[in-house]
Formats: sequence, C-alpha cells, structure tokens
Amino acid sequence: MLEEGILDSQFTQLQGLQDESNPNFVAEVVTLFIKDAQKIINHLSYYMSQEVVDFSEMDPYVHQIKGSTSSIGARNMTLACSDLHQASDAKNKEMCLQALNKINHEYCRLQVKLHLIVQLQNTIFTMETNERLRGSRYAAMSMQRRFPRFKVLFGFISSFLFFQLLITKHK
Repeated sequence: MLEEGILDSQFTQLQGLQDESNPNFVAEVVTLFIKDAQKIINHLSYYMSQEVVDFSEMDPYVHQIKGSTSSIGARNMTLACSDLHQASDAKNKEMCLQALNKINHEYCRLQVKLHLIVQLQNTIFTMETNERLRGSRYAAMSMQRRFPRFKVLFGFISSFLFFQLLITKHK
C-alpha cells in the first residue's frame, strides 16, 4: 500500500505506537477515522449539492478531513483533500466537485485496505495470544520476526485486492 501511494510512512509510525499495553490501537484509530471521514464527506457533499455553495461554512470540514487523512497517513486521500482545499479557497464549485469525487474514490479504496489491515492485525494478535496461553517458548518473539516474509505476503495481498477492485470496477 505504500508503493501504491494509498498510505505513507505516517501510517507506519502509527502502527509503531501499538504495543502489548494497547494491542488494538491501530484498529481503534482506523475505525474512528473511517467513521469520522464518512461523516465529513457527507457534510461536504451536502454543501456541494447546494445551488449556491457557502465556502466559508465548508472550510472547517475541508481542514478537518485534510488533517485527519494526513494524520493517519492516507497519502492519496490527503492529496485529493489538498485539491479540495485549493478549489474551495478559489471558490470554484466545479473544481470542488471534481476534488470531492476524487476524495470519495480514494476513501472507498482506503476503507477496503484499512479493513484488511485491521483483520490481519487481529489475526496476528489472536495467534500471539494463543501462543502465550500455550506457554510457547517462542511467545516473546513478535510475529513479524518469526515470519519475516509476512510483509511480502501483506504487500501481495494488498496488490491482489487492488487488482480485484480494478477488475470489479471495469465489469
């Protein structure tokens, strides 16, 4: 997902904040982001559906979604939000609509990928917990050290899902 530009190093840093004391940190942040981003997109869509757009009313939502996407490391979505910010500052409704469409598109792609990450992390957490409960001598090792190819597998799964989305979209 880093190679595709969907996520950037900010997401990697976010993952680094997760530890044994807060094993669901990333899942919680992702869940909040998905929920909040959808609400903001709905607000922006409402403003853009008005015959006369009140750009000053829309501005806080533009800043909020741009900051949220940047904080979570959603690179492509952040770029689309920057386009919306510029179009909003220029009070150009047509450019705003184009940027909002791109935000919606990137949000849908991102949502699928983030759900996959959460599922994979939950699986890893469950496996590690089961090993600890069994008293395995390898329990102290992280899953990534025991399975060094996990990142390669994860990248493969991400690419596979991306191509599935493209194939589905073109049908």
